[in-house]
Amino acid sequence: MKILVTGSYGQLGNEIRVALQQFPDTEVIMTDVDTLDICNKNAVERFFEQNKPDFIVNCAAYTAVDKAENDVDLCYKINRDAVENLAKSAAKIGAKIVHISTDYVFDGTANVPYSEDVKVCPKSIYGKSKAAGEEVLMENNGQNSIIIRTAWLYSIFGNNFVKTMLRLGAEKEQISVVFDQIGTPTNAADLAKAIVEIIHTKTFVSGIYHFSNEGVCSWYDFTKAIFDIKKYDCKLLPIESSQYPVPAPRPSFSVLNKAKIKSVFGIEIPHWHDSLLKMTEKN
Repeated sequence: MKILVTGSYGQLGNEIRVALQQFPDTEVIMTDVDTLDICNKNAVERFFEQNKPDFIVNCAAYTAVDKAENDVDLCYKINRDAVENLAKSAAKIGAKIVHISTDYVFDGTANVPYSEDVKVCPKSIYGKSKAAGEEVLMENNGQNSIIIRTAWLYSIFGNNFVKTMLRLGAEKEQISVVFDQIGTPTNAADLAKAIVEIIHTKTFVSGIYHFSNEGVCSWYDFTKAIFDIKKYDCKLLPIESSQYPVPAPRPSFSVLNKAKIKSVFGIEIPHWHDSLLKMTEKN
């Protein structure tokens, strides 16, 4: 089996690299923009023809949510056009794709966890570009593609909310965090494990799936858990989103229903607090 991973320098790409180490017989091709520019259609076609991967795990994405509001062209180029390039080239060689998407495809106005059949309604440029990427993937290689929407991703690799809070909690006497945005943190190591499990040990069932850790919290609750684990003295103040204005709108409620991925693939998902403990033990 040959697996091509795009966006290998990111949080999830690095975690997939680690997760795949338990399968030494698998040939893994780790790429990022310096080795494969997925925005270049011809380059993707040549690379796929030369290497003929069985699976593509697309971790590449434009994820600067606020910057995307003014960087629309590049955001769509990476999150939609590049996905179309991957989909078309994969279809030509009969390769399967696992593509990572986001809770930002929803508007966040629900009061029950979002299932996969809820109509997308993104509010931000980032969310709209990711929804467009989902659409072009299913149009061009839908029978051989899995889309996994995730949320609040963090890892020992790269920059993320947990690492930022670990730093601020150690440096500051007081910080404020929003309490009115509700979702579920996701340890990228857990998502990587699920992806590798689907590829290696499960029957590939195309479609859209949701994956985050179990449980629910606000960003304030999440930060408090981080501080409690580290026993920081930093005072934590809850604030409303209106008190922390940002260019891109955030979903106020983006809890994902994971029943489908658990049912179809038999995947067990840890609680967010347990996974946070594992991550912070390494930092």
